[in-house]
Amino acid sequence: MSPTGRTEVTLFPAQGSTTNHTRMRLFATERLTERTRVTVFPLEGLTVAYTTLSSDSRGLGDIAVVAVTAPDTATGDHLWRLAQDMFTNMPSEQQQARWILTQANRARIVNAPTYQDLPQTMWTAGLTRHFRLDGLFANHEILTTGRLTLA
Repeated sequence: MSPTGRTEVTLFPAQGSTTNHTRMRLFATERLTERTRVTVFPLEGLTVAYTTLSSDSRGLGDIAVVAVTAPDTATGDHLWRLAQDMFTNMPSEQQQARWILTQANRARIVNAPTYQDLPQTMWTAGLTRHFRLDGLFANHEILTTGRLTLA
């Protein structure tokens, strides 16, 4: 937590991004604009975008950005509720995060006709939730969710 009480994640911009490659802090209530590879896919009535950022200069993509692009009324919280509804028993937040990451990773790997893989795409996101996984999952340590707009 920062001194203001907001969740804080320190990260490095993606390689090839338009953001200066110096360490920056991302607060839960702030917006982020980047240029990265984005996978867009349908998920239970939502349109979702998946991309990655890095927590250090190695560019490993250890921060997953999974965010809703449509409908306009949906937020990142809809992803968490959807993940919760996919389990018979109440899942932990870790299980919900892993479910969200599994859907995003599956979309990137499968390349179905309804999915879009957009290399070097400019986007802006309002990331409202940052969740640290208890271990590396799908090459990610942190899952961030919110809303994302493609430029």
